[in-house]
Amino acid sequence: MNIYVGNLSFKASEQDIQDLFAPFGDVSSARIIKDKFTGRSRGFAIVEMNDDSSANAAIGALHEKTFMDRNLVVNEARPRENNSSSNNRGGGGGFNRGGGGGRRY
Repeated sequence: MNIYVGNLSFKASEQDIQDLFAPFGDVSSARIIKDKFTGRSRGFAIVEMNDDSSANAAIGALHEKTFMDRNLVVNEARPRENNSSSNNRGGGGGFNRGGGGGRRY
């Protein structure tokens, strides 16, 4: 099961997250999600645990737990939505679209 860990301190490392979840069972991976341009943490991580009962125990115990001075948000990760509105961020603008104010001769 993939677990979303939000409201994460920017000081947290992947090893810190791994250590936080280890008492609940085998952690397959702990990955802090980073901004693709700056490389800085985006404040959340995805933890993968193979055993669903261990993962649910971790979620129950760690949700809203204070970790590095932040109250964590921990729940089952939802699949990323792949809709056109999030991938196609067009819109806006107005450059060279004609119309609008000004004097016409």
